[in-house]
Amino acid sequence: MTSFRNTILATAALLLSAAAAHAQTPFKIGLIVPMTGPSQSTGKQIDAAVNLFVKEHGDVVAGRKIEVILRDDAGVPDTTKRLAQELVVKDHVDAIAGFGLTPLALATAPVATQAKIPMIVMAAATSVITEKSPFIVRTAQVVPAVAGPFGSWAAQNGSKKIVTVVSDYGPGIDAETWFNKTFVAAGGEILASVRVPLANPDFSPFLQRVADLKPDTVFVFTPSGMGAIFMKQFIERGLDKSGIKLIATGDVTDDDQLQAMGDVTLGVVTAGPYSASHDSAVNKKFVADFKAANGGMRPNFMAVFGNDGMQVIYDAIKKTGGKATGAELVEAMKGDSFESPRGQVSIDPATRDVVMNVYLRKVEKVNGELYNQEFSAIYGVKDPAKGAK
Repeated sequence: MTSFRNTILATAALLLSAAAAHAQTPFKIGLIVPMTGPSQSTGKQIDAAVNLFVKEHGDVVAGRKIEVILRDDAGVPDTTKRLAQELVVKDHVDAIAGFGLTPLALATAPVATQAKIPMIVMAAATSVITEKSPFIVRTAQVVPAVAGPFGSWAAQNGSKKIVTVVSDYGPGIDAETWFNKTFVAAGGEILASVRVPLANPDFSPFLQRVADLKPDTVFVFTPSGMGAIFMKQFIERGLDKSGIKLIATGDVTDDDQLQAMGDVTLGVVTAGPYSASHDSAVNKKFVADFKAANGGMRPNFMAVFGNDGMQVIYDAIKKTGGKATGAELVEAMKGDSFESPRGQVSIDPATRDVVMNVYLRKVEKVNGELYNQEFSAIYGVKDPAKGAK
């Protein structure tokens, strides 16, 4: 009996020791974003938001010290995949996060599946991404959820004949598809759908085609960071004085670059999930803290997606007591709900995609600075592309 009792005690001690050792093991997050290259503004915004989140929420969760390992993929898919593999094999990360563009997320999805760890998509916005691995959870926007409602709004608010101009890759095609679908269903006419190469974009010849077609409105989608290029060429082609109304997804009048674009943006109507001027206590604190921590830099929607990605990770660690497997962490992320700087968001348990508000905004001057001022909202929007399947 004594021997049996000693065996039980010894086993219990080993289990406690193992649990204690696990609790002391850092929870490592591999953050892969473009810190250089054409999409570097996306990487810098997300990285800054992640750092701020850890600073303000603490670097220990459920007994696990949080360690973020930053890697720059420069926006190159092969590099993203290689970095993810190295983070898994050499650094033994518990989760990977970031992914500044759709091709980067798609390249990495098989790594998450093989490693069986959560992959938190904080930027890439094509609808299909979450279907590429059961370990993907997205806190970034989903483009059809923005473009679909916006097409209906445009038709109901004076636009009759539109040319769409989008960057020629997944999110741009999603934007074109869902804007056109709802705009036509509401009685509008699409005169042409124009796709601009993603690499080294030159919008000039495509804008000339817009001028020749003489629509009453042009709808535009570009990825974050390229809006300034578009606006410059829009002005150079004289389209700002042509009488053609410009409407766009919020990526074009990105908060990060809006002030530098100048007064030509005044009056531009966009649809998007976040504006730095969003009127809530949570957002006002976020903006103030973000600026204070980053030399006055204004947060954009990518910063908020990064913030929300960290919130989802922290919540899952807490829910699972700090010692869950990758599959258990993903399960804990499903249905997570909280107030973000952009408003209430949640993770759809069925799709692992964000459920978010979509705001209609107009560029206006506030205290001498340009902002996307919200004037209407559509609440709790899910990805319509998945609902259509």
